[in-house]
Amino acid sequence: QVQLVESGGGLVQAGGSLRLSCATSGITFGIYSMGWYRQAPGDERELVATISSRASISYADSVKGRFTISRDNAKNTVYLEMNSLKPEDTAVYYCRAQLYGTSRVYWGQGTQVTVSS
Repeated sequence: QVQLVESGGGLVQAGGSLRLSCATSGITFGIYSMGWYRQAPGDERELVATISSRASISYADSVKGRFTISRDNAKNTVYLEMNSLKPEDTAVYYCRAQLYGTSRVYWGQGTQVTVSS
């Protein structure tokens, strides 16, 4: 059974920081590309950051220079370090795992991040 469990969300003031974690089980973590997505109320889910199985990284323009994605293959966990948070970063953040070149995709249940002004 595949599980992706996000944690680390919460309420923070603008300019603050949070670190999200996504612990996985049931997949061969090291061969999966991992990503963080977010969805604000009334908006579509959008890509925040991805890290491939070879640690190739990409970011949405809106978070470049503020967010850092990383992975620990020994712990089967992907992280999202979020700094200089803005109210517009408020959303439910989701973890996603995809086996490269396939349609095998798994999602976590999401964790709420709220940034107050």
